[in-house]
Amino acid sequence: MTTLSKSIFKAYDIRGIVGKTLDANVARQIGHAFGLAALAKDQRKVVIGRDGRLSGPELAAALAQGLQSAGVDVIDLGVVATPMVYFGTQVLGAQSGIMVTGSHNPPDYNGFKMVLAGEAIYGDAITGLYDSILVNGGKLAGTPGSYSTHDIKAEYLQRIIGDVKISRPIKIAVDCGNGVAGAFAGDLYRGMGCDVIELFCDVDGNFPNHHPDPAHPENLQDLIRCLQQTDAEIGLAFDGDGDRLGIVTKDGQIIFPDRQMMLFAEDVLTRHPGEQILYDVKCTRHLAPYIEKSGGVPLMYKTGHSLVKAKLKETGAPLGGEMSGHIFFKDRWYGFDDGLYAGARMLEILTKHADPSALLNALPQSDSTPELHLELKEGENFALMDKLRSDARFPGNERIITIDGLRVEYADGFGLARSSNTTPVIVMRFEAETPEALARIQGQFRDVILAAKPDAVLPF
Repeated sequence: MTTLSKSIFKAYDIRGIVGKTLDANVARQIGHAFGLAALAKDQRKVVIGRDGRLSGPELAAALAQGLQSAGVDVIDLGVVATPMVYFGTQVLGAQSGIMVTGSHNPPDYNGFKMVLAGEAIYGDAITGLYDSILVNGGKLAGTPGSYSTHDIKAEYLQRIIGDVKISRPIKIAVDCGNGVAGAFAGDLYRGMGCDVIELFCDVDGNFPNHHPDPAHPENLQDLIRCLQQTDAEIGLAFDGDGDRLGIVTKDGQIIFPDRQMMLFAEDVLTRHPGEQILYDVKCTRHLAPYIEKSGGVPLMYKTGHSLVKAKLKETGAPLGGEMSGHIFFKDRWYGFDDGLYAGARMLEILTKHADPSALLNALPQSDSTPELHLELKEGENFALMDKLRSDARFPGNERIITIDGLRVEYADGFGLARSSNTTPVIVMRFEAETPEALARIQGQFRDVILAAKPDAVLPF
C-alpha cells in the first residue's frame, strides 16, 4: 500500500507514479476528501471519468468508493476525454467532477483533474485536500452515496455537431497517439461532414506508436507524413486525455497553439468586440498585436489550465489559450479547455477558405523554439527558479515579466524560463526575428542558468 505523499498535490491537479506515489488506496483517500469538500459547498453529486491508461479502472473504482464513503452520489462516465467530464458537470445536474488522467505524462503516471462547484481548483484548494485527508480520513458518512453510470458520448458529440458548422467538405487526418481522444475524434469530425483519416485512434495506455503530446514536434512526424502521402488538407493531433490540440499544415508546418489563437481570437472578437483575450506567458510576441488589430484587449497570464480557467471566469473573457494547446472557449461553449471542440472550431474557420494551409502559414511568426525542458530532480525546479528571479541579470534595457517565472522581452524577441508545476523541469521557450538574435537570447539565458546551477544540462 502506497503511503500518501504531499508531492503528488501539484499546483493545478494531482499527479503521481502508479505503484510509487499513487495507488487505489491513495485514490480512495482523495475521493473521500474531495467528497467532503463538495458537501461543504452543498454539492451532492460528482461526475467522474477516466482516460485510457492501464491503471485507470482500478483508480477510478477506488475514487468512486472514496466519494461514496463521504456521502456523495457518483455519476461514472467511464472512458471519456477530460473535456467530457467537464461537459458532464454542465449538463448532468452535478457541478463537480474528477477526471482520472495522466494527461501527457509517461504511461506509468496517472492523476486527477478536478472541478469543484463549477470552479477548476488549484493551489491551496488542492493542498487542502491533502490536509483534509490527514484530519478527516476516518470520518465516514452514515449513509454512503449512490453509484450510477452514464454514457455521455452522444450528447457531447451532438452538442458540438449541432452548433459548429463547416462551410465545405474537407478531408482531414487525425492523430490521437493512442490516447482517449481516439474513441471520439473520428465520430465527431465525420459527424460534422469531414472525411477523416485516423492515425493511432485505438485507445492503448501503453502508447505504442508515439507519445500523445502534440507540444513536441517528434510526436507529429507521423501526421506530417500522412499529409504528404494522402489528399488530406489538414492534420489535427491530440494529447492523451483530449484537452489539447495540435495542428499541422499540408506542407508539414506545425501551427503551434499561440498562432492558432490568432484565428480563434479574430473569429471570437467578431461577436465580442473590445473584450479581453487571455493567453499564457509562453505565447508568441505576435499574439498581442494580432488581438489588438482584431479589436480585442490582450491579457498575458500564468501557465496552467486551472489558473487560466479561473482567470477566464474572473475577467469574463470569451477566449483564453495556452501555448501547450489548452484552448478555452467561453464563446458558444462553456469556458473549459477542450481539444476536440477547439479542432471543430478551427475546421469551421478553415473551411471558409480554399487553401487552409495558406491561411495558417500566413499567420505572423518568428524563429522560435518549441517548449524546451531542463530536467532536474524533484523540487529542484522551484528552488532554481527562485534563485533566477532574485539573482539573474540581463544586459540592456529588456522588459522583465515575472507573473510566471522569468519572461525577458527584447526589441527583437523574447526568452522564457518557468518552473513546470507537474514535473521537475524548467520549461523554456525562445523567439526572435533572426537566427542570430535567437542565439544571442539563448546565450544570455544559458549564462544566467549556469551561473545559478553550473552542472545544469541545458537543452539548447
